[in-house]
Amino acid sequence: MIIPVETLTIFFAASLALAIAPGPDNIFVLTQSVVRGRAAGLLATAGICTGLLVHTTAVSLGIAVIFKTSVLAFNMLKILGASYLLYLAWLAFRAGASNLQQDGNSGTGARGLYVRGIMMSVTNPKLAIFFMAFLPQFADPTRGSLTLQIIVFGAVFILVTLIVFISIAWGAGFLGDWLKGSMRAQLILNRIAGTVFASLAIRLVMVEQ
Repeated sequence: MIIPVETLTIFFAASLALAIAPGPDNIFVLTQSVVRGRAAGLLATAGICTGLLVHTTAVSLGIAVIFKTSVLAFNMLKILGASYLLYLAWLAFRAGASNLQQDGNSGTGARGLYVRGIMMSVTNPKLAIFFMAFLPQFADPTRGSLTLQIIVFGAVFILVTLIVFISIAWGAGFLGDWLKGSMRAQLILNRIAGTVFASLAIRLVMVEQ
């Protein structure tokens, strides 16, 4: 199995844009880091990435079967995924600045922060649907195992998330002041996210089994 460099580059860039765009996970990492210190942000990041690993595994075990066996299931999944991506684009374009003034005391100790990060990720059904919509569109049956490809893309997505969230946790003081003090910065990031979501929805609609 060989994934073209250009495909990995596009996927990496899309993953980076999605990880940077303001959302509940990176805002959770940011607030924990600002309120409780960098270590708290790093623990929350570890938990969130563990949850992403669960989602990647679930998608890799299920999507390959859908791709191979059912045209109806494939088309339903494609429509569902594209619809959800367009919904995310709509939310991003109409979103204002995020509320960063939230309570940072949402976990007691290291274990509590780590578990909270996992639960935020694993129990989010929208994230599961997003993974089902996002990862498979970069896979190509002609390259070999779809399951293995999705695992690779999932690993890249988790790596990008880890890099971005660690950076957020490490620079929490600067980023916290910047985002809380700049509505324009939050609006720009939301517009970038909306454009990415809409582009992915269009690409997904054009995918053939």
